[in-house]
Amino acid sequence: MSQVTVVGLGPMGSKMAETFLAAGHEVAVWNRTASKADPLLAKGARRAANAVDGELLVVSQIGYQAMDDSFGDARLDGKVVVNLSSGSPGELRAAARRVAERGGTLITGGIMVPPPGIGQPGAYTFYSGQKDVLDRHAPVLEALGEVSYVGADEGLAMMYYQAQLLIFWSSLTSYMHAMALLSTAGVAPEEFLPFARETFIQLGGDGPMGFVGQLTEEFAAGSYPGELNSLHMQAVGLGHAVEALAEAGVEITVPTALWRLFERADAEGRGGEGLGTVIQSIMKP
Repeated sequence: MSQVTVVGLGPMGSKMAETFLAAGHEVAVWNRTASKADPLLAKGARRAANAVDGELLVVSQIGYQAMDDSFGDARLDGKVVVNLSSGSPGELRAAARRVAERGGTLITGGIMVPPPGIGQPGAYTFYSGQKDVLDRHAPVLEALGEVSYVGADEGLAMMYYQAQLLIFWSSLTSYMHAMALLSTAGVAPEEFLPFARETFIQLGGDGPMGFVGQLTEEFAAGSYPGELNSLHMQAVGLGHAVEALAEAGVEITVPTALWRLFERADAEGRGGEGLGTVIQSIMKP
């Protein structure tokens, strides 16, 4: 049994505290609105005297400024702060320096499931910072999900986290555009679902539609063959998709921005290459 203090008792933090309790750990809880701790106290948690009451502090707040506000001027000598809040990579690196100046060690993290998924099969969290420190506390943190260490740079966990969210947000928003388009023709959501689901599955697979793997190989090689399906062809096709959305009277801001990106890569002289060449335009805005 180990002791852990959870700082921040919103939906994520509360679920983390419950999960630590269920795993048999001694759990202290702290929140700026003290009453949010009451349901967890009834389940066996202890009310922390302050936000730095404990040696292992797991923080789940709206952002890194909230951690600074909660900690105040307290010393952190010997304490390990595992912050699972969101922020920019640079913000996380700066926070690591501030924690170190006060005697503590910051481990940054990005938890890749919503509250109901915490502690469930398939849950995982990206962590970065001092590996030896993370390794000491991994047996406790594994209650939340798989510990995925990505490197010593404290900003890396957030970069991995945000990279995944970019895929999540853009993929699901494209699905919303697809459904909005089809709905104008009277297609019910459940009618299109099997096709959309198959597309998502195949994109991550190994077959001819396995573009995630194919693009990864191209990125690594720096070569984007387009003999079978050039970027120019796809830019034209995307223009037609934007036209279809406009004709249907639905929102086109994001698809238009994507089309403009494709057109820019084409105009830069790479229209004969494959879709992967667009990354060059993304990296050099």
